[in-house]
Amino acid sequence: MTMEPTLITVLLVAVVAIIVLSVFFSFFPVMLWISALASGVRVGIITLVAMRLRRVTPSRIVNPLIKATKAGLQLTMNQLESHFLAGGNVDRVVNALIAAQRANIPLEFERAAAIDLAGRDVLQAVQMSVNPRVIETPIVSAVAKDGIEVKVRARVTVRANIDRLVGGAGEETIIARVGEGIVSTNGSSNSHKDVLENPDLISRTVLSKGLDAGTAFEILSIDIADVDVGKNIGAFLQTEQAEADKRIAQAKAEERRAMAVAQEQEMKARVVEMRARVVESESQVPLAMAEALRSGKIGVMDYMNLKNIEADTQMRNTLGKPGENSNSNDQGDSKNGR
Repeated sequence: MTMEPTLITVLLVAVVAIIVLSVFFSFFPVMLWISALASGVRVGIITLVAMRLRRVTPSRIVNPLIKATKAGLQLTMNQLESHFLAGGNVDRVVNALIAAQRANIPLEFERAAAIDLAGRDVLQAVQMSVNPRVIETPIVSAVAKDGIEVKVRARVTVRANIDRLVGGAGEETIIARVGEGIVSTNGSSNSHKDVLENPDLISRTVLSKGLDAGTAFEILSIDIADVDVGKNIGAFLQTEQAEADKRIAQAKAEERRAMAVAQEQEMKARVVEMRARVVESESQVPLAMAEALRSGKIGVMDYMNLKNIEADTQMRNTLGKPGENSNSNDQGDSKNGR
């Protein structure tokens, strides 16, 4: 019974000691401090505790600093910590500086940090400076002066330009400019055969334009990977133009026909109108004759003579038409024969 309180006390002391040691080692990274001292990096334990208070993970700063010191880079704790607080990737920047130093590429910490904060992979940029990258453009379609379509695919070998990584254009701009150069070169060729015979003409023309200006890359070479002949765009456009001209001519002809039909209908209406006026005028003649008889301007004998003259005139007109006269004679003979 006397041992149980003592055992409980020992267990409580052990638990408290473990908690205290855990808190102590969480705020005082002793092992990291020992590793730094063993690597030749002079950093105080108070500095590591201050990093904890500033919400900076000490290992994210000390380990890259150890790596930089072993590589012979002159970096300070404040530089790495300020870059970490700015949201940068300290380990990637240090790796890029070490790779640039090994490749004899001049690269300072401030420029590497600026490239990293700009959102670009500074380590990949250094690797691309050492090992150039090949960018393959999509198929670019262009039409020569003879109207034949030429399809070209090119491979652009580029190297990262570290001095222009901040603010420089990316791969999309390189591809767009190369495509523009291909279209311009093919469009200025008199025949598509010239492009097929000399594909290097496209490479020379595009390289001479300085397409890498303002970009984050330096164009080393432009190689034409594939050249194909496409459609006869000129003939197609001429066919479309001829079809359009035919439709326009048909529309104009239809317009003229509609105008002629309308004019014809208008003339027919005018003829009907004039006939109506003639009939109206002729209807006034009997009324005038009746009025003349009533007023005594003409007599009955005069009216009879007028009728005789009209009958004589009608007979003469009938005799003057041979077709009708022969038909009437034939009809008369047939009647007499009956």
